[in-house]
Amino acid sequence: MLLKNVQELEKTINSELTSKIKKSTISFKEILVETDIDNLLNIIQFLKLNDNCKFKQLIDIAGIDFPENEKRYRLVYLFLSHEKNLRIKVSIDFDIEKKIPSIIKLFPSANWMEREVFDMYGIKFVNHPDLRRILTDYGFKGHPLRKDFPLTGFNEVRYSEKDKKVIYEPVNLEQNYRNFDFESPWEGTKYIKELNKKKDNEKKE
Repeated sequence: MLLKNVQELEKTINSELTSKIKKSTISFKEILVETDIDNLLNIIQFLKLNDNCKFKQLIDIAGIDFPENEKRYRLVYLFLSHEKNLRIKVSIDFDIEKKIPSIIKLFPSANWMEREVFDMYGIKFVNHPDLRRILTDYGFKGHPLRKDFPLTGFNEVRYSEKDKKVIYEPVNLEQNYRNFDFESPWEGTKYIKELNKKKDNEKKE
């Protein structure tokens, strides 16, 4: 019954928003609608207010980074209709120069979600009332969920006894542990080599 409802909803959406939708698919009894930036607000407004949809809860806004693609970034909006017991995702692809229209006026809960996307990916939203970082510190450099962001980050934070405050400084990777043998932390690499040599000798015998 659920799958039938999903299929009927997909037909309704495609018939009402024909020119605004690039593609729609059903997977795991959920609809994925692909569109572009210009039609994003119209589609989301339709999904919330139309009597056949009533997607009145925004679950999440998820960002994805595809460095190899011409349109590098993707945003996926996840909605839930309690009344219809259905879920839907709306997806857009774009490059980093593009600014995305904020959906705060339709879903006030998008405020923090859009700030998180801005913080993690550097994606900017038009008409957002307070677009600033929300998970990282104010002086943080870079965007941690971009694929080109180094795993160790650019800066590290520590308390300076000399300055009597928390300071930022470039990451300093200690070289002492590069050849550390994690399989034998107490004996070191020499132990493993001797053990392997002993096993080889036993096989030959």
